[in-house]
Formats: sequence, structure tokens, C-alpha cells
Amino acid sequence: MTVDAQSFKQAMRHCAGAVALVTVGREPGQRTGLTVTSACSLSDNPPSVLVCVNRNASAHTRIREERHFVINFLNEDHAMLALTFSGQKGVNGDDRFAFGRWTTGATGAPVLEDAVAAFDCVLTQELETKTHSVFIGEVQHVRAATTVDPLIYLRSGFQSVRNIHDPVVLGDLDARRVSWNEFS
Repeated sequence: MTVDAQSFKQAMRHCAGAVALVTVGREPGQRTGLTVTSACSLSDNPPSVLVCVNRNASAHTRIREERHFVINFLNEDHAMLALTFSGQKGVNGDDRFAFGRWTTGATGAPVLEDAVAAFDCVLTQELETKTHSVFIGEVQHVRAATTVDPLIYLRSGFQSVRNIHDPVVLGDLDARRVSWNEFS
């Protein structure tokens, strides 16, 4: 059985994803980046992340050439920045960095100063699929903010996590199991 692309995309729209900018380039005028929801941790030994990048994206070739990248997870105030880096605002390449506050990371790549978290990486491995490459990066430097909420993408739009209730932790589940067992 084969799943058509439209059905796949429609189903994926119901899976919330953290919104991030993947940035690359050491020199002003040579920087670029893109918006993704396909970035995640891979390992803590060594600290590593992965990101899936379409081979048609301008950043794809640059990551291969420069052998570094930064994954900047956005906060809830960054929806317009996410749209800018997605190409939907008609701004390309280095011009995208005119928006937001940027600094230079350990690898020389651009780091968004007020990102929820930023992972500055050296490219260690690349896996290719039909349309995308999976870039694996070993984290050289990390910075995290504790006072901002992340931006997520869900059902074809940007969302805030402010309406999400307190997290359920393992201890809570254990306590509930004990109390549920008392009712049976």
C-alpha cells in the first residue's frame, strides 16, 4: 500500500513541531538559512543533533561547503522571522539576517541572540534521501534561554505553548497508577 504525498502532508499537520532556523555562513554576504520543524537531538555522547534539509534549499549546499550550521529554536515572538526565513516574505540569503538580533557562534555561523536554544554544530555526517539530506552535527556550543516560550507549528500555523497545561512527569504517572489501583 502506498500513501500519497497529500495524505502524508495532511497527517503531519497534526504533529506539532518546534520551529527553528538553520543558519550557515561565516562572512556577511555569504550567510543564509531556512525555517524547519525537522530538527531534534540525536545523542548526548557526544552531544549531537540532526536536521533534515531539502536539497533545493540554498542552505543545503552551504552546509556541505562550510561543514557547520546552527539550529536556532525560535521563541513565540519569532513568527515573522520564521516566515522570513521560509522564503514567504520574498527575502533571500544574507538579507534575511537584517531581521532579528544576531551574533557569531563558535563555528562562525550566525546565532540568534534571543532563541529559546541555539546549537552551534560541526557537520559530522550526512545521509541522503530522495529529496532531503539529514545533516548530523556535533554540538560545539549551546545557549539556552529560560524566560521565553517556544514557537511551534501545528495545523498549518504557528502556535504558542502558553495554553498547554503543566507537564505530566513520570512521578505523576506512578502516583496516578497507585491511586487508580485503589479504585479497582
